[in-house]
Amino acid sequence: MTTVNTALIPPYRALPPEVAALRGEVRAFLDRDRAAHQWTPHVDSWISSWDPAFSERLAEHGWLGMTVPVEYGGHGRSHIDRFVVTEELLAAGAPVAAHWVADRQVVPALLSYGTDEQRQRYLPEIAAGRCFFAIGMSEPESGSDLASVRTRAVPVDGGWELTGTKVWTSGAHHAHAFFVLARSAPLDPAHRHDGLSQFVVPLDSPGIEIRPIRLLTGQHHFNEVVLDHVFVPDSMVLGTPGQGWRQVSSELGFERSGPERILSTQPLLNAFADRLAANADVDPAAVAVLGGLVARLSTLRQLSATVATALSRGASADLPAALVKDLGTRYEGEVVEAAATSTDVGADPHSPDDFGRLLAEGLLHTPGFTLRGGTSEILRGVVARGLGLR
Repeated sequence: MTTVNTALIPPYRALPPEVAALRGEVRAFLDRDRAAHQWTPHVDSWISSWDPAFSERLAEHGWLGMTVPVEYGGHGRSHIDRFVVTEELLAAGAPVAAHWVADRQVVPALLSYGTDEQRQRYLPEIAAGRCFFAIGMSEPESGSDLASVRTRAVPVDGGWELTGTKVWTSGAHHAHAFFVLARSAPLDPAHRHDGLSQFVVPLDSPGIEIRPIRLLTGQHHFNEVVLDHVFVPDSMVLGTPGQGWRQVSSELGFERSGPERILSTQPLLNAFADRLAANADVDPAAVAVLGGLVARLSTLRQLSATVATALSRGASADLPAALVKDLGTRYEGEVVEAAATSTDVGADPHSPDDFGRLLAEGLLHTPGFTLRGGTSEILRGVVARGLGLR
């Protein structure tokens, strides 16, 4: 009989009541900002809506770099505070893509593994909404199996030379720098996770070529980044050489557990609910579908908030983060399916009607939900091993 290790699952903890005031402040800001700057809510806004000016306005209110210590230009606030701000931004479909990766996972990685030089160089600029990052993990033929990365890091005088290719690198054509996971020692088949290192690489470095990966719509969010003998000084090694796998696993706890894994489709869900409410002859079955989605959203939100609480205490969250990501992105796909099948409105990216436009965006983005941040199959393996089921 298999024994499930429930000690790895953090206990449920409700959000503290004092965050209600913060939530109200963010909502009021978003209402004012949208009216003043006329931005449009989008599905998947954390990938698709790049607006550096919005990021700077958010930073002026102290809502970027919230968990960064004051001595590094941040605000010394909790992951719970950041969670609340993030929820409101995503629910509004706000244009947050520019700062997203830097604030979500570059900040905690630099705080955990970065040198003082690296922190002084990047954290104040991230908190000010002026420095944007991408992540160089996935590679051709590697997918979610990060232990199989082929990008090589070769030691040279004063640093390292990186050669290889990264794919699905969101925002690399706009970002200032990215983290690169590379193999810095020969592969040992018996210990595949050893010999990996991380590097902080400016994206204007000599030897880097950024190639767009366009969606069927022609939109450009993703990139292939080719590194050809790119020099990285020793001062820009992130953490300890050879410990890249452990560091990346820690980063993925932040990448996989956040509200973006359940709220990418929230603008569409809101529009779906509004459409049903405005229909005097609404189908009761459609209302039941909406109710089921809202109930699942409530549960998933509590899971994600519980992980944020664990991260606030400095606890490891790899396993619950994988669970949130797997369950959350499946839910997001079901929101799109329900909206498409429970109304008679067609999807139209050019529709002046918010519902038709958001539905079109949802349909186009759905195939990527269960891929980015780790495929569902990989994540279920992580959960099974962590619970002692494999």
